[in-house]
Amino acid sequence: MALELSPEEWQAVRLSLSVASRSVVVSLVPAVGVALLLARGRFPGRSLLDALVHLPLVVPPVVVGWILLMLFGVRGPIGGPLQDWFGIRLVFTTDGAALATAVMSFPLIVRAVRLGLEGVDPGLEAAARTLGAGPFDRFLTVTLPLMSPGILAGAVTAFAAGLGEFGAVITFASNIPGETQTLPLAIYSATQTPGGEAMAARLAGISFALAIGGLLLAELIARRMQMLLGRG
Repeated sequence: MALELSPEEWQAVRLSLSVASRSVVVSLVPAVGVALLLARGRFPGRSLLDALVHLPLVVPPVVVGWILLMLFGVRGPIGGPLQDWFGIRLVFTTDGAALATAVMSFPLIVRAVRLGLEGVDPGLEAAARTLGAGPFDRFLTVTLPLMSPGILAGAVTAFAAGLGEFGAVITFASNIPGETQTLPLAIYSATQTPGGEAMAARLAGISFALAIGGLLLAELIARRMQMLLGRG
């Protein structure tokens, strides 16, 4: 099936892989920081922050795309200065598609990292502290390695989810072939085109295979890291 894809279809596949990869790169470090804050922090408004972080999971993706459009559009409070001062335009671009995908997949990384962090034995960190390790050293040598299965699993899961993002991308970045038309958008376009059933079926098969492969890879990585850390 994959060998029968046309150049335009391959373009949608490559664009999906690029957008999903870039979305993970954009959101990974902030997601780890937020997960640390939610898991270890004690401060007023923590529950509200937790709710805001997970909001993209429960609101329609179109709403997320509309909010991004209002904020990062050429006349938005963030998008306007970016365009006027730095010449950066996110709306209706590949970068905008990556941003929308990153926002939608951000909670998935946070949840995975937070679960990994909550599984870290506090006694190991306490032992490192008694041996004279400072907070930064403890994090790099003890906490980060032990929470790494959650980080890797979250990144792969977010990548797989990013391949299927539709609502936020089409609302914020539109459906422009070669620029923002990812796999889900190409499938949608094919279903709206007379005689496009075969194209939709091919792209759906590729999308399904990539999603299953990503989820299996996330599980494999998590198990492998657990074994390396002596937990398997």
